[in-house]
Amino acid sequence: MVQKTKTPPAAVKPAAEPKRRGRPRTYAPEVALGQALALFRKDGFAATSLDDLSAATGMNRPSLYGAFGDKRELYIKTYRRYRDDYGAQLVEIFKADLPLRKRLARIYDVALEIYLFGGEAPRGCFTVMTVASDAIADPEVQALVQESIAELDKAFAWCFRDAAKKDELPKSADIAALSQMASATLYSLAIRARAGIPRQQLEAIVKHAVDILCRDAA
Repeated sequence: MVQKTKTPPAAVKPAAEPKRRGRPRTYAPEVALGQALALFRKDGFAATSLDDLSAATGMNRPSLYGAFGDKRELYIKTYRRYRDDYGAQLVEIFKADLPLRKRLARIYDVALEIYLFGGEAPRGCFTVMTVASDAIADPEVQALVQESIAELDKAFAWCFRDAAKKDELPKSADIAALSQMASATLYSLAIRARAGIPRQQLEAIVKHAVDILCRDAA
């Protein structure tokens, strides 16, 4: 009896991978955020269009919306990025074990480096020069600005309390007033830097401000 040869089963084809919709992401979100930050810092929120942001980041509008949300959300994200990046440059100096006069001088020196960044068009401080103007109409932005101001006052207050503990200042020193004056000096430097005041003049202001803030030093 002749046995029939069984036809081998057809090879099972592997399931096709689902097709991905849209174009693959070709940008680095952190890089794009930095590019948007530079643009907002230079021109402000109102004067920066979505077309400007697309050109700066290399992303079209749908990609911008998908990655960062609308223009306002992107603006807030860039401000948070600014606070994190530039705050990190100052926090180590605030924490450093230095005499008060030297600590203040170094804080202001680093601040000038930040404010004068931009070559022919110094940027100043994002908080003072750009974001503060939008705080009037946006409660969330206002809260972020107030938080930034309070954090800076608190950091300076720690410096002056530390100086008082080391007898660099009298125990009766008005810590709150000194910290607010120190913060106000930073804001003034930011405005003057943005206005194109030469660094030499800004450094002279720093010297006089530090003298005043340390005038009761033992």
